[in-house]
Amino acid sequence: MSKEQRARIDAMMRQPRPEGPRSVEELRAGFKALMDQMMVPDGIRTTRTTLGARSALHVEPDNGPRAGTILYFHGGGFVFGSPETALPLTGHLVAKTGFRAYSPDYRLAPEHPFPAAIEDTLSAYRDLLDSGADPSAIAFAGDSAGGGLTVTTCLAAREAGLPLPAAIVAFSPGLDATRTGESMDTKEGIDPIFTREAVEHTGAMYLAGADPHQPLLSPAVLADLTGFPPLLIQVGTNEILLDDSTRLAARARAAGVDVILDVTADVPHVFQSFAGVLDEADEALDRAALFLGQRLGAGRAAKAPEK
Repeated sequence: MSKEQRARIDAMMRQPRPEGPRSVEELRAGFKALMDQMMVPDGIRTTRTTLGARSALHVEPDNGPRAGTILYFHGGGFVFGSPETALPLTGHLVAKTGFRAYSPDYRLAPEHPFPAAIEDTLSAYRDLLDSGADPSAIAFAGDSAGGGLTVTTCLAAREAGLPLPAAIVAFSPGLDATRTGESMDTKEGIDPIFTREAVEHTGAMYLAGADPHQPLLSPAVLADLTGFPPLLIQVGTNEILLDDSTRLAARARAAGVDVILDVTADVPHVFQSFAGVLDEADEALDRAALFLGQRLGAGRAAKAPEK
């Protein structure tokens, strides 16, 4: 375990910030600046493409991909972030698995509140299927709000009668807009990144008055996960969103879904972003890559989509 590494990252994430709610522009600029500090692996190439009528980032290994596709949903509270800010995560998954990835640039709140993000991620998935991709060779992956989208997009796909992907990987997913998890209070102050006030501020932009008591907004407490593909959920103990993950894992288990709840001690929200400087981040990404490699194996002979 890397106590010194974890302590340095915790201290870095606790650097003083402006008091009070920040504007949308400040949130977006601050998040981009933070993620620009993260390491993107060598051995990958990126190109812009279109998926589901939205711009998307295509990421693949320099030496050519193996058959299989990761549909990656970036984090950012549905208000900020982009496929580029998620590249430290998407890039490491591509480098470690050899699969290609597409990361859609879904619409953001407050300009485009719920359910715009889910509409865009579902359209991206539908486009992959229409391009000839075998669902047994597709995995959903994402972090934070994007981790939540891995679950809600799967719910929307099931409702639309689409075949479900082969697997889901969620890093520190946001899964409860009702904010009723005990960790929202017990981890306050322990979490170096989030406070209840902060997540409720961005959450209100995404909700735009919508009732949070519905499966597409709070799947950890309301979703029926029957028939879901195998799930890998990774989360840190220092997160106010910890119980979003633990409760979704319990619902998945109760629904007869294969689920791995992978909890790492004393690490912050989306700690996998610190790959290259935090041992636990590299190890977690190795476990995610192993999971993806095992679950997408059935689709290795599938046709790869051309975008």
